[in-house]
Amino acid sequence: MKILTVGIPCYNSAEYMSKAIESLLPAGEDIEIIVVNDGSKDDTQKIGEEYAKKYPNIVRVIEQENGGHGEAVNTGLRNAKGIYYKVVDSDDWVDEDALHKIMDKLREFVQNQEKVDMLISNYVYERVHLGKQKVIDYRSCLPVDKIFDWSEIGHFSASQNILMHSVIYRTNLLRECNLKLPKHTFYVDNIFVYQPLPHVQKMYYLDVDFYRYFIGREDQSVNETVMMGRIDQQIKITKIMIESHDLHKISCKKLRQYMIKYLVMMMTVSSVFLIKINTEESLAKKEELWAYLKKNNKWVYHQMNHYFLGVLMKMKSWAGRKVIILGYTISQKVYGFN
Repeated sequence: MKILTVGIPCYNSAEYMSKAIESLLPAGEDIEIIVVNDGSKDDTQKIGEEYAKKYPNIVRVIEQENGGHGEAVNTGLRNAKGIYYKVVDSDDWVDEDALHKIMDKLREFVQNQEKVDMLISNYVYERVHLGKQKVIDYRSCLPVDKIFDWSEIGHFSASQNILMHSVIYRTNLLRECNLKLPKHTFYVDNIFVYQPLPHVQKMYYLDVDFYRYFIGREDQSVNETVMMGRIDQQIKITKIMIESHDLHKISCKKLRQYMIKYLVMMMTVSSVFLIKINTEESLAKKEELWAYLKKNNKWVYHQMNHYFLGVLMKMKSWAGRKVIILGYTISQKVYGFN
């Protein structure tokens, strides 16, 4: 029996995937590492097979036609034998000390037959080229070292979203809620940490700096220039999330508020980049996105009036657009993203 399956989506990852794999190996044979080679044209497959040969009880390699990051995550989930499932991107890595603590806690859940649906831990923005780090923790909004439910959560600040970097799910929960990420689409990690939430009943927050999120590569999907070039995919993901749940029907107020806050963030990211592109077409897309939200979930559209960012993003004037860009620039500096 495997306690944890870690899926590593790889596309032309030969240059850096070894660091991700090596960082997970100290967990021993309670972990399963699935390297998903998503149609790479470099030595990704060869490197994966070398690890599988050296660690046959830990590492598996699955080769597939290119389907994008989401399909690689889907493949890892379909083939997972672990009770829990985690995604580690091929250019990221995990902290060894935190890994041992995570594994000990997951073993404890299994041994005590505790059906914990989601374990949350901290992640670190690693701006390696600048020698800077930024830790994102959840001490102010989540109970520490106890099993809890949504009614016990506190207020999430602007930087405290539950991201793919910070979450480990119970594998069967993801299967039971029919999570399936779209092919050939970037930014699907937002669906991964949003769609399953109403199905999550029990959670645990372990206050360790586990996931190391490399940021700063020019071709990285979260690079600002790259994101602006792929703005239609960001919009597509945002619309999928709008359609995924009728938030008005979610009975737990705190969960409902958190999910609205996450949608505010998604609408903000799309709106900011469309404004920064600053063409007639991009500004029309911004208005269309907000009209889409209003048409498909009028209740959520009006709920966004309770959030400063939600009100701000609806502004259409030139002065309003300037304020939006200024606010985004300040957020970049404060929270250390992009």
